[in-house]
Amino acid sequence: MIEANWDVETLRVFLHILGAAVWVGGQIVVAALVPALRRVGPEATQAAARQFARVAWPFFAVAVVSGIWNLAEVEFDDVATSYHVTLTVKVVLVIATGVAAWRHSVATNPRRIALTGALSGLTAVGTVLVGVAL
Repeated sequence: MIEANWDVETLRVFLHILGAAVWVGGQIVVAALVPALRRVGPEATQAAARQFARVAWPFFAVAVVSGIWNLAEVEFDDVATSYHVTLTVKVVLVIATGVAAWRHSVATNPRRIALTGALSGLTAVGTVLVGVAL
């Protein structure tokens, strides 16, 4: 018989998935909206980006904090080397998406805005893929 599991572990995993969903999914949605926002005007794109940042950064923090909490629950003596390698790749991708998103938020050159936005999105999606592999 399969039973529901409502405990602290469920809360920990839920927070991690929620943080990642808002961070990654939000980037995908905003990227899809940029062409329409540009037609309205540069102020529309900038306003949407500012509003997204107000929501996204706290959820990025939720994902990072809950990820650290997840790590605290792992018995590293019982995991294979492949887990360590995969975890290292995920941590590097998390750092990369955060740095790229921050660089994107302070960039003024259109080419740099596009490059850092794309890099943040790609590394965010890569983080999800690697996280699922864990």
